[in-house]
Amino acid sequence: MGLKSMFDSLLGRGSLPKAKTDKLFAISTAVVTMEIDLRLEPSSSAGICFKPMEMSKYETAREEIEGLLKYSTQETGTSFRLEKDEYNFLWVILKDPDFEDLVTNIHMISQTLIEQDFGEQLLCAVYRFEGKGPVYWIYNFKQDGYYPFAPQKNHQRDNSLEMRLKSLMERELPIEKNIEKWYPLWGMPF
Repeated sequence: MGLKSMFDSLLGRGSLPKAKTDKLFAISTAVVTMEIDLRLEPSSSAGICFKPMEMSKYETAREEIEGLLKYSTQETGTSFRLEKDEYNFLWVILKDPDFEDLVTNIHMISQTLIEQDFGEQLLCAVYRFEGKGPVYWIYNFKQDGYYPFAPQKNHQRDNSLEMRLKSLMERELPIEKNIEKWYPLWGMPF
């Protein structure tokens, strides 16, 4: 470790982990198992979440995202909107009845933003599924893995369902092993 990197590390100025998209497409094949074996139907919604950013970066990112989406969604017919949640995180919300189109657009948006040096702002991609209640599969760009989130009323989670989903899907999805990194995403705008 060099002297500069040692001081940066000690002073908390280290660089953030880079966003990774290597395993993002795994959900496109895992969806079959979710539908047949788990009775989880993909909804027509998905989203990408970004950490809050300064206003000038936000405007640049927003313009990049909107330009990209206007072009890419013409082919697929995917609709989109940009929205800030109650915690000031920026979301790109996609709607499309074709799950493959959602996965493709999520990947394309994330890759483009990484290429445009917004990779450190990318937090996660989220796919909503419907069963007895909503279940979300969250892809953490920094950890390069998925985890389930089964929200209930009053900011409660169905931990037993989440653990069952983990055990049933870990052969098909790259599941985040450290359960402490299974962050709940309350207040998602979809």
